[in-house]
Amino acid sequence: MAKSPRTTATPRRAGRRHPLAAVALIAVGLLSTGGVYALFTTSAIAETTASQDQLVDEGSKLFQANCATCHGLALEGTDQGPTLIGVGEASVHFQVGTGRMPLAATGPQAEEKPVQFTEEQIKALYTFVGSKSPGPGLPSEETVSGEGDATAGGELFRINCAMCHNVAGAGGALTQGKYAPSLSGVTSTHVYEAMVTGPQNMPVFNNNNLTLEDKADIITYLQFLDENPSPGGFDLGNLGPVSEGLFIWIFGLGGIVAITVWLTAKSN
Repeated sequence: MAKSPRTTATPRRAGRRHPLAAVALIAVGLLSTGGVYALFTTSAIAETTASQDQLVDEGSKLFQANCATCHGLALEGTDQGPTLIGVGEASVHFQVGTGRMPLAATGPQAEEKPVQFTEEQIKALYTFVGSKSPGPGLPSEETVSGEGDATAGGELFRINCAMCHNVAGAGGALTQGKYAPSLSGVTSTHVYEAMVTGPQNMPVFNNNNLTLEDKADIITYLQFLDENPSPGGFDLGNLGPVSEGLFIWIFGLGGIVAITVWLTAKSN
């Protein structure tokens, strides 16, 4: 009877890796990377939350000491001041950052004056108010960078803003002792915040009235006015034909009268 041939197992080559070794190595790497990322992300979120809570706490103390008398401890408003619920960070940053608040004295409108708080205190105040209810926030760098279309911005400004602020942004008088302030030298951030919050007698220009691109164009136009002097020479306060006519009336007509008197005196 024939014997079946003996089958001999092929010995595994020394040093050869298991087929699943690469998969296991990748899995370990992914788990390690994910764990480290989660650890750092959690730490960063915790630090950000702690910093935010610290700002809110500091802003609460500043608000109680400087603002609550008029606006109420819960931002509900009083007979002396409106509610701040829903005004957002942009409104607080504008009003406090331009010195209009705290209000020095009652009057037709709050006037710009030296700022009473540091940048860190202002940040704490608007963070505190913004934490109570949603509202317009601070602008992005792209919106206020001045990289928009100055020509389009000039057209938008003349349509929406010039009737109060003058075509050149020089400001103008309104009714009942109120006025539209000059926009010369006003920071782009404050211009944006005024558009979205409507301080004093100014209407609110939300994104349905003026898109973010429109606002960026207007800001670019105002920056152009600040950076480029009047091409016609002395601008006479940018008050238009009134100041120009007054100049001609006083100096032009006065010069004619002076020359007439001089010629008459010389002939005599």
